Amino acid sequence: MNLNRLRSEWAPNVTRELLAGTVVALALIPEAIAFSIIAGVDPKLGLYASFCIAVVTAFAGGRPAMISAATGAMALVMVTLVKEHGVAYLFAATILTGLIQIAAGFLRLGNLMRFVSRSVVTGFVNALAILIFLAQMPELIGRGPVVYAMTAAGLALIYGLPRLTRAVPSALVCILVMTALAMALGLDIRTVGDMGALPDALPHLAWPEVPLTLETLRIIAPYSLTLAMVGLLESLMTAAILDEMTDTGSNKNRECAGQGLGNVAAGLLGGMAGCAMIGQSVINVSSGGRGRLSTLWAGAFLLFLIVVLGPYVARIPMAALVAVMIMVSINTFQWRSIRSVATNPWSSSVVMLGTVAVVVATHDLARGVLFGVVLSGLFFAHKVTRFFSVASVRDGDARTYRVSGQIFFATAEAFHAAFDFREADLSRVVVDLSAAHFWDISAINALDRVVLKFRHHGIAVEITGMNEASATMVERLATHDKPGAAFSAGH
Repeated sequence: MNLNRLRSEWAPNVTRELLAGTVVALALIPEAIAFSIIAGVDPKLGLYASFCIAVVTAFAGGRPAMISAATGAMALVMVTLVKEHGVAYLFAATILTGLIQIAAGFLRLGNLMRFVSRSVVTGFVNALAILIFLAQMPELIGRGPVVYAMTAAGLALIYGLPRLTRAVPSALVCILVMTALAMALGLDIRTVGDMGALPDALPHLAWPEVPLTLETLRIIAPYSLTLAMVGLLESLMTAAILDEMTDTGSNKNRECAGQGLGNVAAGLLGGMAGCAMIGQSVINVSSGGRGRLSTLWAGAFLLFLIVVLGPYVARIPMAALVAVMIMVSINTFQWRSIRSVATNPWSSSVVMLGTVAVVVATHDLARGVLFGVVLSGLFFAHKVTRFFSVASVRDGDARTYRVSGQIFFATAEAFHAAFDFREADLSRVVVDLSAAHFWDISAINALDRVVLKFRHHGIAVEITGMNEASATMVERLATHDKPGAAFSAGH
């Protein structure tokens, strides 16, 4: 049983895993070089990081078949640190980033993904698909008819070959055939080698050459915290997307720690910080990758490609990789979400479109997701307030208020405003909370104000029906039954 589970997790189909990992490794090279250039560092830093993080997360990550490597979002955070303090501080910041992410895993912060709504995930996916497509345009627009023809031929291979056979990933065939064609015809088009020099040596283990002082910590801590947050956000979102694509589950807390271990290793081996890559992960899954072997092979084969087969890899035409990434963009975009805009609740559509707009406008995935989560929370709070009500009935000199719904920061003022504190000839008030629940300090404060204000006007107050959870919170936080409580409390 354990052997079967191990095989299912690592290599459900060894051939498909290796072929999928090969496609990913080839597609990782220009991406890692480009992200290194964005960060202002030598291309080998991105390539070493991609190898290292992929291999480590293959063992330690919580989502089989997910590809983690150097990414553009992480590279953007590093620019100022590299420019002002140099790569040694970048290595130190990468290690600290990893340690923070490991701590996040142990603190089970991966569970926070449950607060990210479906609309935010859809917006995140669609925005990323758009960004992947737009990122290919500099390699396509203005490059001449030959590049257009090569890209079109590559897309024809990618989408046409599966109609004949699925034995080999069509993206891999595209890269191999387009490279052979470009070399045979001697085409003068942009290649991987034009992106930057490939390293010809293995990475080596070394501690960053920075002083171990509080000043160093002061310099790197803000960057590390940002890198850790962005990395975990992208990784957990990507894991959620792959969960749906493959109809399988993943361990989000283990993924947090796995990303951290990968970044610690990257920093010690002279690489930059990285995280999960949705584009490469989609390539992997689309090519048949389902287990950890595809991730491990992608990282290991990447190192083999750049160190041993560098001269050949450098001759891969960028047009072939552009075709692969356009395929990824098309496959990643949730096309049915366009039709759903008109049929989904308007608040869900606004959250999805807002997330897309912010991500595309800022090119910052973390900012877009944060915007979507906050907007979802506001819509949810507004929706909950519609199910809050207070009804009352008078019997002689007593009035009973029956409260229904959730009392929290969004309904606390409405709760307070529902009571008449100056009603004539009233000597007693009963507040029936059997259909209500108190959630936060704002709710408790509102209850304090109601009770103390009635008492201030000489009216006795009795609270009934409070559930156990609310009663516990009231007992701990409320002031209206504390000695010396006065009407001014809570103001």
